[in-house]
Parts: sequence; structure tokens; C-alpha cells
Amino acid sequence: MSLPERLPPRGRESKTARAGRSAEIRRRLAARYPDVSTALTHGSAWELLVATILSAQSTDETVNKVTPGLLARYPTPADMAAADPAELERAIVPTGFFRNKARSLQGAARHLVSHHGGEVPDSMEALVQLPGVGRKTANVVLGSFFGRNDGVVVDTHVGRLSRRLGLTRNHDPEKVEVDLMGLVPAEEWTIFSHRLIWFGREVCSAKDPRCDACELAELCPSAFRVGRWAKPARATARRPARTTRRPERPGGGA
Repeated sequence: MSLPERLPPRGRESKTARAGRSAEIRRRLAARYPDVSTALTHGSAWELLVATILSAQSTDETVNKVTPGLLARYPTPADMAAADPAELERAIVPTGFFRNKARSLQGAARHLVSHHGGEVPDSMEALVQLPGVGRKTANVVLGSFFGRNDGVVVDTHVGRLSRRLGLTRNHDPEKVEVDLMGLVPAEEWTIFSHRLIWFGREVCSAKDPRCDACELAELCPSAFRVGRWAKPARATARRPARTTRRPERPGGGA
């Protein structure tokens, strides 16, 4: 399998062509993942909110090992709001950045108790008011628990694949989200992000993309050009530094 010659280089694709290519990417991802959701284990909006906050800079597998014990100890926002900060930190150490995450969890819990009666709200506007909650976390909760397509979840997988596939040039998650929302029908925003996430884990990983086994390769301007397929940069020989001779003084004296 090789990259077709007809695929235009980055930056030379018309909006119409990009929209058509995006539609085919969506179709192929849907065939591979007809029904997928978040890999974070949860049984309530509160549990998913906690898991998503913990998932930052961590893996879903690690989070799923931590949350059962954590949520057994703090099953409600009121319980976590009243938790001893040091004990909360110790409970989430495996997920990394445990001090910041403990502050976010406890801050979000206290906000839920004081502003929402201990219930997780089902609106973007209310969710992003919670400490430690941005659009990504809010989109996960709204899409995966409440079934609302208010935006596209942009995590590291979605950002990486969107750039590799030429669907965006942006690195800022909110700008990436805007670009994807312009290419993907609103009713697919949530499941499209989940499909990209699963594809990023199984096929298009950061360091070892399987371009040789990728059903999107012929649609991808980065195919066989990233990860292990990237050509090593040419080593440039360093020129010897020029030596400038000082002019002799008239008379030749030392």
C-alpha cells in the first residue's frame, strides 16, 4: 500500500475536496467502529465526571483501576467535598498530577453541592464553570452520559489524528474542535471523536502508526510520512569556522 499520487499536498485542498474526503473518512471509521463510546468505566454522570478529570495525562486503563475504590469511598459530590485533601491525593496518585487533580475534584464537588444540589448539570455553560472542567471534559460528560452533541471531544488522540488526516492545522484544542465541527455533522460529533480515539489507540499511535494496515491511508496526507515511516533528517556537515588573520602592523615589529 502506498500513498496515491492524486492526494493533494497539505494546504492545496479545496474546501469541497476536504469535505468529501472527510465524509469518506467518517464512513470508513463508522464501518470499523459502528458503536463505540468512552472507555472510562462509569455508572452515573458524577462517576464519569470524576473519571474524565483523572484521565488528563493518564490512561483510561489506569483511571479504571483507581475509580472503583475512589468512588466507593466518595460516592457523591458531598462526600468528596468533605474529603480530607491528603487522603484524596493518596487515592489518586497512580493517575499522575494528583495534587492538581485532587484540587479539581474537590473544587468541582463543592461547586456541585453549592450550586446544583449535588447533581451534575447537563449543559455546557454550567459544566465549564466547575473547577478543573474545560470543554473536553464537558463534551465527554454531555456526549457519553447525557447523549448530547454540544461539541467534539478533542483529546491527544483526536488532535493528533485530525492533524495527520489534514482535517485541521491547529494545535489549540478549541480551534481543532471548531474545525472538526465544520466538517462533521452535529449528530456525529460525539461518536466521531470516540471513533478517532479508538483508531488512535489501535492503528494510528503517536510513535508507531500502522500505515501499512490502515484503511484511511489513501485518504491521509501523512500516510507513510510519520512515526517509523518518516525519513531521517539529513545530517548537514558543519563548515569549519573561518579564521580571520589580523593585519600586520607597518614596520613588522612585534
